[in-house]
Amino acid sequence: MEQSLFISTLSVAYAGSGIVTFMGFIPTMRDLARGKPSANVSTYAVWTITTLMAFLYGVLVLRDMIFSVVIGLQLSACAMILILRIRLTLFSKRQWNDSR
Repeated sequence: MEQSLFISTLSVAYAGSGIVTFMGFIPTMRDLARGKPSANVSTYAVWTITTLMAFLYGVLVLRDMIFSVVIGLQLSACAMILILRIRLTLFSKRQWNDSR
């Protein structure tokens, strides 16, 4: 019984940690949306790809719903930041070319 309670508590804590992790990405998303280049494209490209692999592993191999949701939140945050950063880079280059 104690082990079952521990596992249940751990599962809830793990799910909560996914939400906290996602919220940790929000300041970077906000910075990028406001035009502040606060994320490195190479870093977020690697993180997005590796997190995608973890997500696929969770869905297809582990078939673990909690793991898949938690890693899915992280994947969506990494991908959003990568997209926002690339958009900002392209927009900045376009503005620079237009001013020439």
